[in-house]
Amino acid sequence: MTEAQAIEFVRETLTLMLLLSLPVLAAALIVGLTISIFQAVTQIQEQTLSFVPKILGMGIVAILAMPWVVSKILEFANRMFSGF
Repeated sequence: MTEAQAIEFVRETLTLMLLLSLPVLAAALIVGLTISIFQAVTQIQEQTLSFVPKILGMGIVAILAMPWVVSKILEFANRMFSGF
């Protein structure tokens, strides 16, 4: 493996990691923003209020996105093991 191939491998790996984590992180962002707006409107300043909805939202999105994530990981693994 040459230096250029190693750099391309790392670049593709990091890009795939960011792409696969995007749905769960977006769900956390949307739920957190919604809870924050709700807290600002109602003036409820409970710090732990956003924790459970974020976890539930992220879990649901992770379960729904699992087939897509697995297919992307399998495509990447096939490409890596077949000689790039």
